[in-house]
Amino acid sequence: MKNIISNINKAFDHRVRLGIMSVLMVNEHADFTTLRELLGVTDGNIASHIKALEKKDYVKVEKSFIDRKPNTRYSATKKGREDFQKHIDAIESLLGQQQLKP
Repeated sequence: MKNIISNINKAFDHRVRLGIMSVLMVNEHADFTTLRELLGVTDGNIASHIKALEKKDYVKVEKSFIDRKPNTRYSATKKGREDFQKHIDAIESLLGQQQLKP
């Protein structure tokens, strides 16, 4: 059974991290407020999960000012996109396994 789940990436096993990466896979980037509202989590919660993804080099952080207000936006790195796709492929493979025969 270990072979079936060997490509499932522990970095994506939390629902918030899964949500962040899902949003970033289908969008070029997303800002902090958008991610927080889409995922329905607190500022601290989203920040800690983004930091964990950033440490793995899965998410790129860009800070700027828009109309004199700070804006932080995030995008998935190449490594993040590749590893997240492998994770999704592993889950799909696991779900697609044929039923065990007695």
